[in-house]
Amino acid sequence: MEYRQHQLDNGLEILAECNPQAYTSAFGFFVRTGSRDETHDVAGVSHFLEHMVFKGTPNRTAAQVNLELDEIGSSSNARTSEESTIYHASVLPEFQTNVTELLSDIMRPSLRVEDFETEKQVIVEEIKMYDDQPPYGGYERIMSEYFGDHPLGQSVLGTVDSVTAMTPEGMMKYFEQRYSPSNICFAAAGNIDFERLIEDLDRCCGHWKKFSPERMKEKADYKQGFVTMHKPSAHQQYILQMAPGPSSEQQIRYATSVMSAIIGDDGGSRLYWEFLDSGLAESAGMGAYDYQGSGAIMTYICCAPDQAQANLERLTNLQRKICEEGISQKELDLAKRKIASHIVLASERTGSRMFFIGGQWLCEQPFHTVAQIAEIYESLTLDQVNEALANYPLDKNMTVTVGPCDNLTAVA
Repeated sequence: MEYRQHQLDNGLEILAECNPQAYTSAFGFFVRTGSRDETHDVAGVSHFLEHMVFKGTPNRTAAQVNLELDEIGSSSNARTSEESTIYHASVLPEFQTNVTELLSDIMRPSLRVEDFETEKQVIVEEIKMYDDQPPYGGYERIMSEYFGDHPLGQSVLGTVDSVTAMTPEGMMKYFEQRYSPSNICFAAAGNIDFERLIEDLDRCCGHWKKFSPERMKEKADYKQGFVTMHKPSAHQQYILQMAPGPSSEQQIRYATSVMSAIIGDDGGSRLYWEFLDSGLAESAGMGAYDYQGSGAIMTYICCAPDQAQANLERLTNLQRKICEEGISQKELDLAKRKIASHIVLASERTGSRMFFIGGQWLCEQPFHTVAQIAEIYESLTLDQVNEALANYPLDKNMTVTVGPCDNLTAVA
């Protein structure tokens, strides 16, 4: 495999991991924009734009966009998060130019008023649908409570009120502020003709106007507390916790990822043996989330309502025990082998490699090969992982519970 990169004159980055032995190719536009970049008057606009991009361009109707994606046999989708919006497709290598032209075209959508009003209702229904699904708005609430007034606390979907009040003019202004070629990269992986890719993207995107978007990256003032969301119609109780974690710029994030895997992986972790193997919860886990400038370690438990208070106490006692005793060498060795296996297994899928390449660019990180990332994890020492545990104590957290219980209390 060979890593290649090129920058167009207008600032658009082209990144590719070329493997002539691969049977497929994956491509995606990565836009460094998400809910953290929105003002309150357009909350949810990044996700709204993700929908509008597929509603047609000056060159194609929405039906033609979808038909052409089907004609080349693509597996395509889009996603929006707090920090990014991604449009991607995987195809056979012979359709490289087709998919490049199509993805480039939809990145300059028509944004017609009639489509805007129709899609607005779709998104309002999507917001309501998520409120009706487990954990019933719990994730949005804990992000808001934990990050407070920091932009990372804003909902990716926005609210019914913010989406309803949004105007086409507000969306267009946001698009013109964020969708600069200098704020976008095109990532590719698999069987890639890189020279042709440069030619196609220069022809399709080279005329895009360049400007300089900015992002606020200061560290959040993390909040602690205990919040109950009473949901009488729920059959289970959901417990979500967020504790401080490292940002995407900090090297300690690798040790923190290993720490969270040891404590909350879906198999063989501390939470697994404490809650799942014992039958005290239906699901339990932990994950580290690193953003630019800030980070979080999230723990979740889903259990029967009559077990919720006792499980809160078990979780607190487990956290305190881990902080006092630390991680063992055996746990570290097992976690490193599991993580290395996951990295290598994922690398066999061109789509995974494409997301990995684009993800590193989004975080403003240098490119790392599979072997280099595996080596970073393999080289971690027990002292480094326990240092991460000491620097980011899990019992200093924001807790949100959602479900039929309205009398749960924080553990002293």
